[in-house]
Amino acid sequence: MGPGYFIIAILGCADGSAACTQVMTVPTRYESEEACAAATSDALLANSNFDFPSLLAECRPAKAAASVEKAEQPKARKGNA
Repeated sequence: MGPGYFIIAILGCADGSAACTQVMTVPTRYESEEACAAATSDALLANSNFDFPSLLAECRPAKAAASVEKAEQPKARKGNA
C-alpha cells in the first residue's frame, strides 16, 4: 500500500540542484502523486520568496516530508511577496 497522500516541499538550492535544503512544505494535501506534480509550478510561484539562487518544488509522500524537520527556517527575502 502506498502513501495516503502527498505534499509539496519547497527546496532552496545553493548550487543548481546539488545542494538543496527544504525551506517549507505547502499545507495542501494531494491524493495522488500525479495531482501533486500538476500543482508544483503554481506552488513554486506562490512560494518564491526565499533567499536562494534557485528554488525547486518536489512532491513527497506525507510521512517522509513530515520526518524532515528543520530547527531553523531560512528567512524570506524582504520586499518580495
